[in-house]
Amino acid sequence: MAYKIIGSQCTNCSGCEAECPNLAISERGGTFVIDPALCTECIGHFDTPQCVAICPVDNTCVIDTSVPRYHES
Repeated sequence: MAYKIIGSQCTNCSGCEAECPNLAISERGGTFVIDPALCTECIGHFDTPQCVAICPVDNTCVIDTSVPRYHES
């Protein structure tokens, strides 16, 4: 599963964009979004997803259950 950003909670601080090791986060329409095709949940990079770790608002970066879980090749 990839992560997603709850747009209504996003403060647009942009901290997550710079921390993502996969360049999966970008600004669109005034809020930040995560491209599920690029999100690896930081597996192989960090123990904790960096969007979750850096976000100043709890439960803004959450697992997107509509996307299959990422599996390292």
